[in-house]
This record gives sequence, C-alpha cells and structure tokens, in this order.
Amino acid sequence: MVRKHLIVSGRVQGVFFRDSCLRAATRHGVAGWVRNLPDGRVEAVFEGEPGAVDHMVEWAHSGPKDAHVRHVQVDDEPPEGLSGFRIRSTPWLG
Repeated sequence: MVRKHLIVSGRVQGVFFRDSCLRAATRHGVAGWVRNLPDGRVEAVFEGEPGAVDHMVEWAHSGPKDAHVRHVQVDDEPPEGLSGFRIRSTPWLG
C-alpha cells in the first residue's frame, strides 16, 4: 500500500478534472480524494497498490482531454488506510 499527494497546476479547473479523476481512480481501485484549490490548482491523494497509484499519478500528468497540465508536484506520504474515492469541497481562504 502506498500514498501519493499531488498538486496539479495548469488549466485544470472547469474541464471535468475532478469527475474524470474520480472515475479513473474507481476504475483502478484507488482510494483517496480530489478537490479544487482556490488558486486554480487541483489537489489529490491517491492510496492503494503501487501499480494502480502509479497509473493515477501518470493520468494526472495529462488529465481529461480539455485539461492543460503544466506541472504536477508529487509527494510520498504514509498510507492512512482510506477506502473509496471522493470529490472534496474547495477549502475556504480566510
């Protein structure tokens, strides 16, 4: 079990990035979450078998067809034992 935390920048909001990510993660049996950030980036956590998580990290480098990914920051984190994949709400900027 591995966990990757991603920050994806480029034109990644308003292009069904989160919904496409949810469908791809579910298809590959990857747990975690994805959300838009207030600054236009997308944040995601992928947790699961190494090959499946690697596939999702690779997917994030291109995203759905209308996305234009410029950069993906990937950090390893300790797995938390997540189950299922969900779209989280955008965090509040205060």
